[in-house]
Amino acid sequence: MKKKEFKNLLQNLPKRPGVMGRDKLFNSAVLIPFVKIKGEYYILFQKRAKHIRQGGDICFPGGGFEEGIDKSFKQTALREINEELGIKKKEIKIIGRLDTMVASFGAIVEPFIGLVKKSALKKMVIDHNEVENTLLIPLDYFKSHEPEVYNLRSEVKPYHIDEMGNKEVYFPVDELGLPQTYRKPWGHKKHKVYVYKYEGEVIWGMTAVILNDLLQRY
Repeated sequence: MKKKEFKNLLQNLPKRPGVMGRDKLFNSAVLIPFVKIKGEYYILFQKRAKHIRQGGDICFPGGGFEEGIDKSFKQTALREINEELGIKKKEIKIIGRLDTMVASFGAIVEPFIGLVKKSALKKMVIDHNEVENTLLIPLDYFKSHEPEVYNLRSEVKPYHIDEMGNKEVYFPVDELGLPQTYRKPWGHKKHKVYVYKYEGEVIWGMTAVILNDLLQRY
């Protein structure tokens, strides 16, 4: 490599660190909506409609970043809560955000914190194609009710054997001459799963991870 080429390489390094390979992952944003009612702060959750992906799960309003529509992840979060609950941008004040979350299954989530006007709750228009209903939970409830903690185990599989006994090779370990250890599934990493329960409802998954991070901050 010539000096000129090396200089060009240095000039093309990122000016601010980001997430490597971000363009190959699912990029999304959520809004953690706070509502102040009679001096107490509540979090507004929504329950996914049963017929959609991850139906029945409790989550924050949010969804995928849309190229050509969203100019920022904050705009994604505001657009999604408007589409899902009919709460308009003018009824929300963005007051902060949490760290970027990179999920193990290839999704990136940008969590924003917003203060929603109490009057917006009465004017909500729920899109029942996506949302079954909403839940208002006092923030203090989570401080007095610790989550149950479980584990899920993930592993990397270089091949898969289907129901007919056929082997589909994803990663040709033998052809590449890699160590024997990679012929079998590896990794065996355990992931903590937080579970919050409220009046018969269960909050878990990425929503619980984001919520748990938020709760550690007060």
